[in-house]
Amino acid sequence: MKKFFVLIVPAVALLCSSAVTIAEDGPHDDAIKARQSLMQLYGYHVGILSAMAKEKMEYDAELATEAADNLLAVSRMGQSTLWPQGSDNSNPDNAENRALPVIWETYPEIAEKGKALNDALVALSAEAGNGLDALQDSMGDVGGSCKGCHDDYRAEKK
Repeated sequence: MKKFFVLIVPAVALLCSSAVTIAEDGPHDDAIKARQSLMQLYGYHVGILSAMAKEKMEYDAELATEAADNLLAVSRMGQSTLWPQGSDNSNPDNAENRALPVIWETYPEIAEKGKALNDALVALSAEAGNGLDALQDSMGDVGGSCKGCHDDYRAEKK
């Protein structure tokens, strides 16, 4: 029984301190951190594919297919909870982020841009493993769709 308390008491204390830390965060920090993680996944896989497309890395059909499929899978995740109203960079209570308030003011347009990204990733997933030329051709649409949102809805790095 003594071993039980020796193990459980520190675990409960750790959980309670985590709850306090979470409570001290801004109103949208969890959503912001989650969407930033999602963007890191995009960036990681785009980085692999870009390196191959720019011939900075040897083309590998299997790896290209895997990276493209992973991008498509990430794009298909429901993201509505990652973008709550007010989770932009103008709210000083939010975790640091670069999302501009205009995101929530242009809903139909931003949804169309999201669809354009998904369409580009569907094409990329189908073509990435079919040779360097196919990968290079498909990457242009992916880059363009990413740039479309980043140019309009993301603040510059400080």
